[in-house]
Amino acid sequence: MNIFNLPQVIFSKIFRAVVEFELIDEGDKILIGVSGGKDSLLLAYALETLRRRTKKNFSLAALTIDTKFGDDFKENIPRVKNFCNELGIEHEVRELDIAGLIREQNNKSPCYTCAYFRRAVMNRRANEIGANKVAYAHHLDDAVETFFMSLLSTGQLNTFQPKTFLDRTNITVIRPLVYVREREIEKFTQKNGFDVLKSPCPFDGATNRQRIKNLIRDLEKDFPDLFSHLASAMRKDSIGELWDAPKTRGQMRDTYFSFK
Repeated sequence: MNIFNLPQVIFSKIFRAVVEFELIDEGDKILIGVSGGKDSLLLAYALETLRRRTKKNFSLAALTIDTKFGDDFKENIPRVKNFCNELGIEHEVRELDIAGLIREQNNKSPCYTCAYFRRAVMNRRANEIGANKVAYAHHLDDAVETFFMSLLSTGQLNTFQPKTFLDRTNITVIRPLVYVREREIEKFTQKNGFDVLKSPCPFDGATNRQRIKNLIRDLEKDFPDLFSHLASAMRKDSIGELWDAPKTRGQMRDTYFSFK
């Protein structure tokens, strides 16, 4: 594997995110969540490339979580380990019966349950190995979809942050791919023959996130700039003229009685 084969356009976007959001500091130990999908493989590859190309001193480790959705995934985990070994990244596997947990939490979203318990395993492993940061492979499409989904589902303008400190675990979560488009990742990993694993999730392709992804794609046919506009709207300085927050009855009391 040619560790210096990362296209400059992708490397520049990742480097900008690292610098702008101050994602990596001297002496960091970063645990990477590597599922075997295209996004997490690219993240591991990019962070090792960054480690070798820059003078910043930091170390990497990787964790793959076997969600026990099927034997096929378990059998293919050695392919992920081989990938990490080629990069020189320490790799560990942990089992987590997500399918069983979803059955137990039958009143909650499967995606919420999966994400919650996977994060817990990642944070626990980070503490075990002395990692102060956990890196996830969320990219720009994920951020925009989360933002749009929040607007449609809750009426709030919300998305995940490129960098989040978790005070309960003393771990900082970083997302170095936040400026990279999903299509860029897909093109690069396919062109370079990355050994990408198929997601074992039985809900893959049938989630609310997938519906939002499809909706954005459909709306872009009539509004070609929709994605870039949504990405711009995620910034705090994008807020224009909005109504004030709703007043309480107490705040409106004097005005109300002035009409009586």
